[in-house]
Amino acid sequence: MEPTPMTASAPCPFCARIAAAPSLQADGTALALPDAFPLNPGHTLVIPRRHVADLFTLTTAEQADIWGLVAKVRERILQEHHPDAFNIGLNVGAAAGQTVDHAHVHVIPRYRGDVPDPRGGVRWVVPARAPYWKDVP
Repeated sequence: MEPTPMTASAPCPFCARIAAAPSLQADGTALALPDAFPLNPGHTLVIPRRHVADLFTLTTAEQADIWGLVAKVRERILQEHHPDAFNIGLNVGAAAGQTVDHAHVHVIPRYRGDVPDPRGGVRWVVPARAPYWKDVP
């Protein structure tokens, strides 16, 4: 299946990467690419080959391929980078922070000390509400 650009004037950067270079890993309808702006060593994106903006509009088979590859990418990162933990994240829609309109899942290896206090993890997408433990008596 050929990737399709978003528009003639602004091609999808993920579709361009699919066309230009081999992926790190692939499985069925999904493939893995290194994040162009990694948060930590090993930060990888798992994307569908087909250009679809919303992960939840993929077919059941495509979603299964994505999540199966997320697990395989995690194993590769464990072997290559030896992280202490992981954040797995996705942004669906502009209000959630999605900046590339091609569905993708971030597999982000985490290392002790990479931030001063990692508590709350993905809750930090809304910083004022993230440290909920401060409000617990």
